[in-house]
Amino acid sequence: MIIKKRNKPLPLQKLDAIIPRLSPQFKKLSDMQHEAANRYKGYIGEQKVDYHLDLLPGNHTILHDVCLAVNGKTFQLDSVIITPHAIFPIEIKNFDGTITFDTTFKQCIRNNGDIDTGFRYPITQAETSKLKLTNWLHEHNYHNIPVHYLIAISEPSTIIKVNGDKQAISEVVMHGEYIPMKIIEIDEKYAHGGHKRMENRRIGEMILRACREFDIDILRKYGVLEKDIVTGVQCPGCGRLGMKRIYNNWECRTCGIRSKYAHKRALNDYLLLIRPWITNSECMRFLQLSSRNTATRVLKSSDLNYDSRSKRWYRN
Repeated sequence: MIIKKRNKPLPLQKLDAIIPRLSPQFKKLSDMQHEAANRYKGYIGEQKVDYHLDLLPGNHTILHDVCLAVNGKTFQLDSVIITPHAIFPIEIKNFDGTITFDTTFKQCIRNNGDIDTGFRYPITQAETSKLKLTNWLHEHNYHNIPVHYLIAISEPSTIIKVNGDKQAISEVVMHGEYIPMKIIEIDEKYAHGGHKRMENRRIGEMILRACREFDIDILRKYGVLEKDIVTGVQCPGCGRLGMKRIYNNWECRTCGIRSKYAHKRALNDYLLLIRPWITNSECMRFLQLSSRNTATRVLKSSDLNYDSRSKRWYRN
């Protein structure tokens, strides 16, 4: 049973919000676009593997995109599967072309047909995640629970090669569609070995309660100041900023398209990038409105909550 679905990661949401609101001359814009593209690729790969993991039997507890804290530091797990006898942290990799695991030098090398590129060794990464998850379980008085990591390659066309111990790599690395069968196979071995059955749903709900949302201060990372953020409502058609409010609609001065709710994305951008709340005057400034009453009507139609004491609007 899925008790935590995967949502679009917050850092990616922020990149999607800020990139259209920066001048083309902003010095780190290309770096931000490159990061956004990489994060999208990873997100799509995770969704592909989710499709297979979500087919596991109902007695398996599934959590996607888990972020926990241990010893005061946060760590991420792409997915966590809790079976009746073990816990499986899943590391998801979206590589294309050919990838080679070198077990001697602890390297992962991708060849896209033109060049070789080295990446952080996924085995070491998964072993570190396993250690952190085990420590987290110990902190919550869960001891002697088998934790078995697996590495899912999301793209079926990716060719997997090994320099060194092929058997060791084949036990933990495979294409995403084979992960569920591997999980069931390992869980059955624990069951036949007489391992005590766990309250997997209870453990899953404990993890769920402790989950945080992973975040990065994108503006600080790239040196974006509030004055760098271009205001205005973005056209859902051509993407230009600066739609005009005309008779309860927004009209694009470039392509002429009209939208009733184009302001919702602009307000979401503000709440993501600037502050977790907004005032009427800030709404006027950011949406380029000249009327306070219009700003109030727009805010009321945006599924936000109003706090009369602070005179601020918040997300529900």
